Amino acid sequence: MSAKPETPVLTDFPFRTREKLRYGDTDRQGHVNNAVFATFFETARVDMLMDVDFDLKGENGAFVLARLEIDYVREINWPGEVEIGTRIVSIGRSSLRLEHAVFDSGDYAAHGVDVTVLTDTTTRRSKPFSDEARAWLEARVKV
Repeated sequence: MSAKPETPVLTDFPFRTREKLRYGDTDRQGHVNNAVFATFFETARVDMLMDVDFDLKGENGAFVLARLEIDYVREINWPGEVEIGTRIVSIGRSSLRLEHAVFDSGDYAAHGVDVTVLTDTTTRRSKPFSDEARAWLEARVKV
């Protein structure tokens, strides 16, 4: 039997994003709908990838989401605000594995892992990170 992983805290994540909850995020059960969590992770991912002082994507580059896993830990209710923590877990030739956690008033509410791939908008295929992009990403890997 494997050991249960420790509950993450916001300070485990070097990149952070805040999102205001909207009434329209809720469902019939009165809590934030499960689909909204994918949007939380998208906002955090895009904020992290765009908060760079150079073009991380390079010429004709675009990031696409290849995989997303979400574990729901506890419900979140409107109104309020959540904070999403993000960290780079690993880097491939043209992909990143990111880990996210959602915190509601400091309480851990959800966990997500995604794989984001750098693609060439002309060929529509993956393309390798530039040396500059790889160096920036590697300096921020946190496991």
